[in-house]
Amino acid sequence: MKDQNIKSEKPQQKPEVWLRGPVQGIPNLLQPAAHALLQAGEDMHSYADNFPKELLWRKPAGRASVGFHLQHLTGVLDRMLTYAKKENLSDLQFEHLKNEGAENPEISTIQLLQDFDNKVSEALQYFKTVDADTLTEERSVGRKKMPSTHLGLLFHAAEHSQRHIGQMLVTISILKERS
Repeated sequence: MKDQNIKSEKPQQKPEVWLRGPVQGIPNLLQPAAHALLQAGEDMHSYADNFPKELLWRKPAGRASVGFHLQHLTGVLDRMLTYAKKENLSDLQFEHLKNEGAENPEISTIQLLQDFDNKVSEALQYFKTVDADTLTEERSVGRKKMPSTHLGLLFHAAEHSQRHIGQMLVTISILKERS
C-alpha cells in the first residue's frame, strides 16, 4: 500500500494567468480580457506546439480543423480590435476571413501560433491606450452594424478565444489519439 502522505512529484506549474496579478498598464476593467487572451496564448502553445503539420487540416467527424481554429483565433481578435477602434474591416481582413480554414500546405503550425502571439501583443498594447470612460460607448459590428459596446467587443475577443482554444484541444486530442 502506498504511503498517502507522499505527494507525487510533478513539475511546478505556474498558476493560471488571472491568478498572477494585474497585467501592467492595462486598465482594471480590461484585466479579465487581458488575462483571458494571455491564457489562450499559453494554452494554445501547450496544446499545439509540435503539432504535426500533416494533421493541421484534418477535420475529425467533419468538425473544424486545428488549422481553422488557429486562423480563426487570430482573425476574430483582429476583427474585434478593428470594430473596437470604430473602424471598418479592410479588404485584407475580408480575404483572411474568407480563407479561414481553407487547407493551405504552405502554412505551418508555427506560423499560425506566431500570428496569434503577435495579435495578442497588439491587443494588449491597444488595451493600454483605452480610456476606461469609453468602455460603455456604443460600437457596431459588421456590415449589418449590430450593436455592441467598446467593452463588449474586447470581452468577446477574449471569450471567443477561450472558446476556440477548448474546441481546438478536443480536436488535437482526437487527432493525436488516432495517429
